[in-house]
Amino acid sequence: MRIDAIMIKREDNVATVLRDLHCEEDAAVSAGEAQERIRLIEDIPFGHKFAVCRINQGEQIIKYGEVIGRATQSIDQGAHAHIQNIESLRGRGDLD
Repeated sequence: MRIDAIMIKREDNVATVLRDLHCEEDAAVSAGEAQERIRLIEDIPFGHKFAVCRINQGEQIIKYGEVIGRATQSIDQGAHAHIQNIESLRGRGDLD
């Protein structure tokens, strides 16, 4: 099976795409030995992320098994996860 996107850890809630993907496409996602298909609800450019499950506003964004940010609004499964709906938590001096 062709792989369209990858997750490094099973606890990741976003996947990174390996090619331009399009709305209504069923993306083949690999997470180690496991694979699943997720229907996209938006176009996702090469190298960007999409939600592999619904992520509620305020929830952590997990990529490569690490928290990389927080959802500024709810992100539906298959939606583009990027600067329009994620705030970075790295390098901020105002968070504990």
